[in-house]
Amino acid sequence: MDVRSRNRALVLGMLFHGGPSSRAELARRSGLTRVTMSDLVAELVERGLVVEHGIQERSGRGKPGLLVDVDRSALHVIAIDLSRPQSYVGAVFNLLGEELFRASVPWPTGDSATAEAAIVQLAEQLSAASSGRVLGLGVATPGIVSPSGIVETAPNVGWTGFSMRSVLERTVPVPVHVSNDANAAAVGEHMFAGSRGDILLVKIGRGVGAGILVRGELVIGSHMAAGEIGHVTVGTDDVGPACACGRRGCLEAWVSAPAIRRRLADGDDGVIRDAGERLGIALAPIIGALNLEEIVIAGSDDLLGDDFRATLASTIRDRTLPTRERTIDVRRATFGDDAVLRGAIATVLAAELGIR
Repeated sequence: MDVRSRNRALVLGMLFHGGPSSRAELARRSGLTRVTMSDLVAELVERGLVVEHGIQERSGRGKPGLLVDVDRSALHVIAIDLSRPQSYVGAVFNLLGEELFRASVPWPTGDSATAEAAIVQLAEQLSAASSGRVLGLGVATPGIVSPSGIVETAPNVGWTGFSMRSVLERTVPVPVHVSNDANAAAVGEHMFAGSRGDILLVKIGRGVGAGILVRGELVIGSHMAAGEIGHVTVGTDDVGPACACGRRGCLEAWVSAPAIRRRLADGDDGVIRDAGERLGIALAPIIGALNLEEIVIAGSDDLLGDDFRATLASTIRDRTLPTRERTIDVRRATFGDDAVLRGAIATVLAAELGIR
C-alpha cells in the first residue's frame, strides 16, 4: 500500500470509528497538513465514499467547520455466513450497522455442486435486494481459506479445493472476499465491539474453530491454518466419538453444535459441562503460550450458556500458570448468532476501504 492509499484508509478509519469531523480536526488528529487533508477528503467525496454532513457547532472563535463523514446510509455490504448448523444465512447491511434485508437457504444435502448452487442462489438474492452502492460481498466459511478465496479443506462439510471466490465473482458484480468463519468473527468483534487488542474467539457451529488476534492483528499462520483447533484430539488412546476427518476424539466431535445436540437427545445430562471442559483442555496451551485473557464464544446461546462458559473458564484456570494479574474473561460474542455475519462485513471494510 502506497502513502496516499494509507492516508485514505487513515481518514476513512477515523471517520468510521469517530463519527463526523471537520477537515481541520482530521488534520490535527492524523498529523497531516490541512492542505493534504483537504485534498484527501475531496478525493473521497468524489469517489462517493464520504459526504458533507452539516456545519460544526461553534465552540469558540473562528468560522465553524463543515463536517464530513463516511456515507453510512448509501454504502452497503453483503455478508454471508456458511457456518451455521442448519442453513446458510446472509444479509445486506449499511454502514450504520443497520440490517436492510436478510435471507437464508437450508443447508444443502449432497456434493459440493449442490452447496455451490445454494450459495449462488443466496448471493443472487442478496445482491438483488440491495438498493445502495455495494462495496463488496463478504463470505465467512468453515475451513482453511487461501488468499485467492479457495476453501482448501473443510472436513466437517466435505469440501476440498472449493473455488468460492471465483464462483461468486461470476454471480455478483462486486468484489468478493472469502474468509474463515472464526477469523471473520474475531475481526468483527475487534472492529465493531471495541474488543481489546488480544482475543481468542471460538466459533462453535457445524464445526469448531478459533480466530486469534494479537495486538489487534489477526494470526493467520504459515499455511492459513492458525486457529484450526477442531481436529485437535481431546480423547486419548483412540477413545471418543468418530469425527468427519476419519479420526476419533477430535474436539469437533465432542463440542460442535450437532455433537452436543445428539448427546442431549440421548439423555446425556452432563454434555454441556463436558463440552466446556474439553474445549478448556484444548485452549489452555494456547492461552498459556500467548498470555491471552479474553476468550469470546460465538454460537448458539442455548448450548453455550453460563454452565458451558463457567466450566470452560475453570478448566483453563486449572491448566494454566496462576498469577496475581491474570484473569480469564470468557464471554459471549457481542453479536450473538450474528457474530460471523458482522465479521464478514469487517473483512469487506478492511479489504475495500482499509478500515481496521
